[in-house]
Amino acid sequence: MNTSPHDPTRVRRCKFIDSTRILIMTTQRRPSLTSLIAALAAVATLGLPGIASAAYEHSANNEKGVIVHPEHFKSDKTRAQVQAEAEGAARQGLLSYGESNYPSPAPSAGPGKTREEVVRELLSETPAERNARMQLYSGG
Repeated sequence: MNTSPHDPTRVRRCKFIDSTRILIMTTQRRPSLTSLIAALAAVATLGLPGIASAAYEHSANNEKGVIVHPEHFKSDKTRAQVQAEAEGAARQGLLSYGESNYPSPAPSAGPGKTREEVVRELLSETPAERNARMQLYSGG
């Protein structure tokens, strides 16, 4: 650190009392380029995420502190496009742990029985089938 009295980055304010110099204000420095870059990085880090999410999340007085408005979210891709991209990334091994092990949807078992079909089956079952069903559901 240069402490010479002729240092151009230092500004001194002095007051003369009884021909004695008394330093009233401490040394002031002009902001350096490094401190300006650090301040800009802090503003970008802390401020830009809030601006980016301003259209989707809004602050609210609740436990989460925000309220989400899904109707404000705008996407350029369809659901099928996103699913195709995810499958391609999984095939190429680009997904990290936890992203690729989401359970796939269960295969369709086909059309189910109607209420009338189920009632008809229950009414037409034999006493042995009924006892077996009752034991199955009663745990005995």
